[in-house]
Amino acid sequence: MRLGWRTLLARRGENRRGGWIALISVGLVALFGGVPIGLMLRRVEVGISPTGILLADAVLAVIFSLMLSQTLSAAADVLYDRGDLDLLFSSPIDPRKVLTVRFAAIALNLFLVFSAFLGPFLIPIALIGHPPWLSAFLVLASVAIAATACGLVVAMAMFAAIGPRRTRTIAQVASALIGAGFFLVTQARNIFGQAAGSIWTDLMAAAADPRFAPPAAAALPLRALLGDPVAVLILLAVALAMFAGVNLWLGARFAADSAAAGGAEASAVKASTRRVAFTGGAFAATIRKELRLMSRDAALMSQVMLRVLYLLPLAFLLVRNAGSHMLVALPGGAAALTFVAGQVAASLAWITVSAEDAPDLIACAPTPIATARQAKLTAAFIPVAILLAPILVVLTALEPGVGLAAAAGCTAATLANGLINIWYQRPAKRSEFRRRRGSSWFSTLAELVVGASLAGATGLAAAGQPWAVIPALVAAILLLAIRRTDAQIAQALRVAAR
Repeated sequence: MRLGWRTLLARRGENRRGGWIALISVGLVALFGGVPIGLMLRRVEVGISPTGILLADAVLAVIFSLMLSQTLSAAADVLYDRGDLDLLFSSPIDPRKVLTVRFAAIALNLFLVFSAFLGPFLIPIALIGHPPWLSAFLVLASVAIAATACGLVVAMAMFAAIGPRRTRTIAQVASALIGAGFFLVTQARNIFGQAAGSIWTDLMAAAADPRFAPPAAAALPLRALLGDPVAVLILLAVALAMFAGVNLWLGARFAADSAAAGGAEASAVKASTRRVAFTGGAFAATIRKELRLMSRDAALMSQVMLRVLYLLPLAFLLVRNAGSHMLVALPGGAAALTFVAGQVAASLAWITVSAEDAPDLIACAPTPIATARQAKLTAAFIPVAILLAPILVVLTALEPGVGLAAAAGCTAATLANGLINIWYQRPAKRSEFRRRRGSSWFSTLAELVVGASLAGATGLAAAGQPWAVIPALVAAILLLAIRRTDAQIAQALRVAAR
């Protein structure tokens, strides 16, 4: 548990002050979000209805998929990154107890993380008018336990099917795919150009059909959420049975796989006999180095993939709307594409700029530091350009005004977020970087505000509104306000290194 929370705090780049900020933020969300919602719902009675049953099942399915993706990532972390299982297995403690505690810690961390997001809303609602709704935390615990069991089964199946080397990469990629899977499923009809609507409208229409009669088992989640003790006990019993069965069934196999993973990591890599060319200067060599490192590091790239998976449906929708001349939807799509493109660029720039094992060596190199930084940013922008170029070309051919506005907005957001990561870089070893999962809170906030401003400017420009100048000026002023010179960057790095 302690290791899990240290890793979580490291991912957020938090110290003790950051922890207090997080607690205060949770309290403010509960006060200004949970309390008003609780006051509105205090006299509302929720019954067992087909609509409520489908809605509760769908929400829990979303939470389960998100937890499953986190379990896959945690299983890969246990197998490859911790490196402490050999020591634990050689101790007098029974290996089965070690694995039981480790698996339980994964489930408990999942439960606590999701409770931290839901608690500020759920606790005030329950205390103000619906105390039985506190049983939702027990339902969340059962979902976390079941997701942990299923995730471990998937991880072991991948290990058996594709071997220890590929499992690390595929598990990280699969965690991102599962995490975004529900979003992609809900947008499938829009992406493939089917009739208007969504899965949610289909569910509501099915629930409204008088002939629809969900089975009794489908009502268990809703009954448990509303405080039915029998339903809560059934869900917990099923989840615990799954967890115990997986632990007994896969415990010994997991121990063997962890040893195989360690052997795979330690195995010698065949030396390449291919002649390596160093032509092109330091700029080109740095770009090649960064692109190669990004392609090798599945753990870091899986963090970026989630945003890419959100970008692609937006791009398809934008192009489809342009092809069908749905001009009303185009400005919003261009704005969303700009924002997500900026976020993808920020993630890649964060990796290329701050994930550096030898920042002192680069600082002391005969090549100017500005050249190295420009090369790192270029390496971060190349994948973004490859993703956006065909989309923007097609969009410009269909709707020139919208396409040019989207191209300008995406370019501005990409450059702005890249510069923010240069100004507020925090170099660290890549082995530590996998646990941080994000830049500092200030640079993250700056990326969000600047990206939102540029997205607003893009949407207004795509709509032909002259007011697009205002959010663009806001973004420019913000960038000028937070800009750092090379001397200020060097001073900040020296202070951080102390």
